[in-house]
Amino acid sequence: MQKEAPHNMSNPQGQFNTLDALRFDNRVIRELPADPEPANNRRQVRGACYSRVLPTKVPQPKLVAYTREVADLLDLSYEACESETFTQVFAGNRLLPGMEPYAWCYGGHQFGNWAGQLGDGRAINLGEVVNRRGERWALQLKGAGPTPYSRTADGLAVLRSSVREFLCSEAMHHLGVPTTRALSLITSGENVIRDMFYDGNPKAEPGAIVCRVAPSFTRFGNFEIFASRGEIGVLKQLLDFTIHTDFPHLGEPSPRVYLDWFDEVCRRTADMMVHWVRVGFVHGVMNTDNMSVLGLTIDYGPYGWLEDYDPDWTPNTTDAGGRRYRFGNQPYIAQWNLFQLANAIYPLINQAEPLQQALSDYAQCYEQGWQAMMTQKLGLGAFDPATDDELISQLLDVLQLVETDMTIFFRRLALVDSELDSQQRANDDALMAPLEEAYYDPEKLIPEHRARIGNWLRAYLSRARQNGIPDARRREHMNAVNPKYVLRNYLAQLAIEKAEQGDSSTVTELLDVLRRPYDEQPGKESFAQKRPEWARHRAGCSMLSCSS
Repeated sequence: MQKEAPHNMSNPQGQFNTLDALRFDNRVIRELPADPEPANNRRQVRGACYSRVLPTKVPQPKLVAYTREVADLLDLSYEACESETFTQVFAGNRLLPGMEPYAWCYGGHQFGNWAGQLGDGRAINLGEVVNRRGERWALQLKGAGPTPYSRTADGLAVLRSSVREFLCSEAMHHLGVPTTRALSLITSGENVIRDMFYDGNPKAEPGAIVCRVAPSFTRFGNFEIFASRGEIGVLKQLLDFTIHTDFPHLGEPSPRVYLDWFDEVCRRTADMMVHWVRVGFVHGVMNTDNMSVLGLTIDYGPYGWLEDYDPDWTPNTTDAGGRRYRFGNQPYIAQWNLFQLANAIYPLINQAEPLQQALSDYAQCYEQGWQAMMTQKLGLGAFDPATDDELISQLLDVLQLVETDMTIFFRRLALVDSELDSQQRANDDALMAPLEEAYYDPEKLIPEHRARIGNWLRAYLSRARQNGIPDARRREHMNAVNPKYVLRNYLAQLAIEKAEQGDSSTVTELLDVLRRPYDEQPGKESFAQKRPEWARHRAGCSMLSCSS
């Protein structure tokens, strides 16, 4: 394993040097109905929330990396994470005392169509750990082998997709985006056959397993499957369990509390959408089975980071035709998905109007959150509709005049001098000078474009001066919400290519840089550069597929 950057190896009071000390409290197993069939064969599972299943053992597991912040959540010492036992457990080769592995049953709408039963086809939950603060953390291995929900797949995962999930989970957390977490990345020691672009060219790739961590992995699709089958009793059991476990502040389950729960899911989802837009994240596969009721970003498949600001861009080759899950459509798809969840729980409420009201509240919550977020990105304080509606609308137009790197543009905008144009004497080039780095081909900025950008900058600076906030403070506020470092697609691909050769140094270095995405980090500027031309159309750097 490539060691992380030096860190304090002391063992804080309460941390475990051995994994056997982890305390499992598997409420899912105790309180929800199980699949009565013990065999691990592909089938339709009815009347059950989960199936018991064991991970598939792998021949030569090797620890590539682990995240010390997630280890801290579980009260694990770093020595424990670097032990052979850790590698064996989180590769799926060994069970700890208290682990009771299972796979969830759920359905979902995929690309707008009901797909029926889906379920954890290659994710196996090891159990729920309760840490010393009383927090509950579910541990889940992705790529740990087949389950009854695997359909025609093998239940495995490749290193390529596993590196992307491992890094992005932690990158999103440190950006302040609600997300599932990642504890470990382990190679299996065997190859897995994948057809990366579904073009009839399969090849062998290194296998890998990621341990994902979250309070729960409950999805919209967990409720949809039981509603679709008319299994209302199981639907009620699951919703009551979810409220007791993850939403206890709402009180004892009842139709009124079910509505409060749905309203909170809507609001959490709106908040997540605002964060995605803020950092330029495109999920790529916003099917209802990939939507968390906790408002967490879940299932990092063919995601991407918006480099050129193009609201119509999607990273998913499967979605290239319809672009259903394109960047600019994500907030609307989230509402459509919430509508499907409302339909699923309707039999427990039998009132359409309050569910419709919650969906309307989602739209309002998102719009207000988006307005507040955009003014924060611009360092303008509170949103003022008299000026900011037009200012932001014009900005979104300006960003699309030529190929403009979104992350760099907002970061460099903080450097524009608000006094430079206070006397209306600065020309367009002088105003735009801090932004030049954001343009992929500055030569395409014809005089008309420069004039439009210059006019927008004058309007922006005039609005900024109204706040009376010194430039230094404005920059500080902007740099707190506009990251310098994001997990650009080409950076992830470079880390993957090295890892496939047995060198995990770039995975480790990226993990460290992405811990502080808003800091300048001298010496790490290469990780903040815009996409190089060689990566424009390269596999893994632009479009990706669901193959993993």
